[in-house]
Amino acid sequence: MTELRKDPVSERWVVVAPERLKRPTDFHSAQRAPRPDASCPFCAGREALTPPEVLAYRNGGAPDSPGWRVRVVPNKFPALQIDGSLARHTEGPFERVNGVGAHEVIIETPDHAKTLATMETREIEEVLHAFRKRISDLKRDERVRYVLIFKNHGHGSGATLEHAHSQLVALPVVPDVVREELDGAKRYRAAHRSCVFCDVIRHELGAGRRIVCEDGDVVALAPYASRFPFETWLLPQRHGSRFEQEPESVCAGVARAIKTVVQRLDAALESPPYNFVLHNAPPAEEVGDFFHWHIELMPRLARGGLESGTGLYINPVSPEEAANILRTVPV
Repeated sequence: MTELRKDPVSERWVVVAPERLKRPTDFHSAQRAPRPDASCPFCAGREALTPPEVLAYRNGGAPDSPGWRVRVVPNKFPALQIDGSLARHTEGPFERVNGVGAHEVIIETPDHAKTLATMETREIEEVLHAFRKRISDLKRDERVRYVLIFKNHGHGSGATLEHAHSQLVALPVVPDVVREELDGAKRYRAAHRSCVFCDVIRHELGAGRRIVCEDGDVVALAPYASRFPFETWLLPQRHGSRFEQEPESVCAGVARAIKTVVQRLDAALESPPYNFVLHNAPPAEEVGDFFHWHIELMPRLARGGLESGTGLYINPVSPEEAANILRTVPV
């Protein structure tokens, strides 16, 4: 039966309509494994094709040479520039801010053929350490109001290169989607004297119907008001608002959860394209008692005009069914 469900964090309404499409086989993905590419600028040995690295974890070798395991470089075609002042301008009803910030690429592996599903857990963990390091460094800049980590994987996700990589954008504003989560979590705290994310985790672990996997550090679940088929959130079971301030040991649990979820998505949906975002606390805001950092992983399987015109998402796969499929699919 079709339902409208309200997200407890953002208070966004979602239409869950499982009658429209019911099984993973209803989604067809033309995804394929990354193929060798002699022109790929992210492969080991082609370091000269990227801007100089700002961070690298290495087995040896000089900067901007082979021997790295994870490498972070400025985006060759940045959306924002690190140089300049943070100036705000108004013109009648219009407002703009200088495009000050940073845009970096985290090259997750020197191996062109690897993905998060095939990388070792320790390799994913090292990518997460790079995330933490770059967030910590960039948030010291007073012009930076938010640091977003995101990943586009596969054709249909927005990815322009197949080689496994994530991106970082340091922004002079807090994105609206994050602001909705912050404001919703703050209202929930005022009404219930608790963190909405922590309450969701406790409820979902007790009910079990929307759990994909969990261990002592991280729980992966299908959100109650999922916007997209097979949308999955990864949340730390210990409350924390800033990913970069978590104990390093937490990265191991997050890496295991990422690998497990992506493997299960690949098995259930034939390696779908997906987007991955890390929602973290803004550097200059005190949100520690009500905001909870988390990762949102969203397969790109279906999109319609109603969503574009109204912001009201229609999800043809119930979160309960999605979680059950991902829990039980052979990998």
